[in-house]
Amino acid sequence: MKIITNPILYSFFFFSLSSGMQAQEVADTLDTVHAAEVSSVTEDTPLRNASFIPPFDFPITFSGNFGEIRANHFHGGLDFKTGGTVGKQVHALADGYISRIRVTHGSGYVLDVVYNNGYSTINRHLSAFVGEIARRVKDLQYEEESWEVEITPEPGEYPVKAGQVIALSGNTGYSFGPHLHLDMIETETDEYVDPLPFFMKEVKDHTAPRAEGIMLFPRPGKGVVDGKQARRAFPVRPAKTITAWGTVGAGIRAYDYMDGVHNRYGVKTVVLEVDGEEVFRSTVDRFAYNENRYINSWTHGQYMKSFIEPGNHLRMLHASNGNRGWVDIKEERPYLFVYTLSDALGNTSKVRFTVQGKRADILPVEHREKYVFKWDKVNYLQEPGLELVIPRGMLYDDAWLNYAVRADSGDIAFTYQLHDTRIPLHGACDLRIGLRCRPVEDMTKYYVAGVTARGGKYSIGGKYEDGFMKVRIRDLGTYTVAVDTVPPVISPVNQTQWGRTGRVVFKAKDKETGINSYRGTIDGKYALFGKPNSISGNLVCELDPEHVEKGGKHLVEMTVTDGCGNQTTEQYEFVW
Repeated sequence: MKIITNPILYSFFFFSLSSGMQAQEVADTLDTVHAAEVSSVTEDTPLRNASFIPPFDFPITFSGNFGEIRANHFHGGLDFKTGGTVGKQVHALADGYISRIRVTHGSGYVLDVVYNNGYSTINRHLSAFVGEIARRVKDLQYEEESWEVEITPEPGEYPVKAGQVIALSGNTGYSFGPHLHLDMIETETDEYVDPLPFFMKEVKDHTAPRAEGIMLFPRPGKGVVDGKQARRAFPVRPAKTITAWGTVGAGIRAYDYMDGVHNRYGVKTVVLEVDGEEVFRSTVDRFAYNENRYINSWTHGQYMKSFIEPGNHLRMLHASNGNRGWVDIKEERPYLFVYTLSDALGNTSKVRFTVQGKRADILPVEHREKYVFKWDKVNYLQEPGLELVIPRGMLYDDAWLNYAVRADSGDIAFTYQLHDTRIPLHGACDLRIGLRCRPVEDMTKYYVAGVTARGGKYSIGGKYEDGFMKVRIRDLGTYTVAVDTVPPVISPVNQTQWGRTGRVVFKAKDKETGINSYRGTIDGKYALFGKPNSISGNLVCELDPEHVEKGGKHLVEMTVTDGCGNQTTEQYEFVW
């Protein structure tokens, strides 16, 4: 088997497929092969010759591409535009079989297809299934009395042929508009790869990526930028000379564009050269599901870093200067930085800027030893009323915590600032916060709250145990304990139109711990309410004559429960 290590060939053969994990499922991803390239499939493998037809019978355009920067994860696939409407016929891309059928709040109606050519796809945000699958899903929803259901058919139970209609496009789940999200997965490795290369002949694009800003990151205790030891953002064409001394890293904010549309996309390949030598390359072509959260190490906001933190094992990043992409500015002379940005179709652009080496004092990082967390060790913090354990592999780099404690006399617990800005962790870690007082006897009403910079609170969850609230956190931020005894609020939406439209709609809100569950009945029998679109959050029941007798007055009852078990029930009458 011949291994492809050339990055150009590698990207050409495996500009791969993806998965979102959307804000709700996601989510959210191995020791970095820092200067080495990731092995690919051999040139003689049959997977290289796999072919697909497009999912639609109209010209394809995209609202999102593979690998775009999202909160805590990469955008895992292609978002196909559907002309601003739902109900477009989605076709099988090749011969294969349906392997999984789901309805979820995060991705809506979801259909997984395994193809015979070595790939599988996940079709998300559908408006409906078709044929026997649609009937089977509906029956299961009533049987389990749940909007969210999952079916795993036997292989070959639902075979498909290329071009066969397998579903209808939609806007369900965590979706901001009608589209089809298509993930493509390499069956052998179970890795998400970019679907775009398979549809290249359908795409016309001559527009190169464009940069919108650059950023320099002085390495803590080892570098300065413009005389300061803090990261600094600059325009693509800086008006003033940038100076630096010591060890610094670079980053760039850039987007790709396509002909004839106004959307912006992620950039496939970013290469940084300094004084003519390549120091870093990122190629967004494939990733494993558990690599998703490494995006928090690679990016700062929308800036893509051109250096690799030691705990970041994202395989699409490659440093070639023996210094993990960090640049040593140790001479008083100009250093020429050149970025080359490329998209999947080979359109490229360049960004050039100069950093002037200027000698400056570099102070060590001020710290209290107790609050220095090492990326390659188990870290344990114990304070009065606080216990935190961070296993090895959860931090991407050493962290110097700005730890502080705040308290008011009536607080349920101290407010613990682990750090003054968010430090993402690669996985969930155990945190315990002790209670100082118990204003409510029912311990299920307490929850761990994250605290924003402005003092706002949001629920993390947690469970009471031996005087502490125990929870698992994914960020080093600020936390306390709060209590929620206020039930959710239920409001009917366009109640006078229910009979005419055949749709019963409610809005349910909860200010503290959020809506955890809901259940509706009509005339005392279970009614299939769901959350078709999680952005609107409306609870909707499409009235079905098989389950609700048409022609008369009906009583609908909706019960909603929040994250601390507070419950609200409301009843309304309507005629249908």
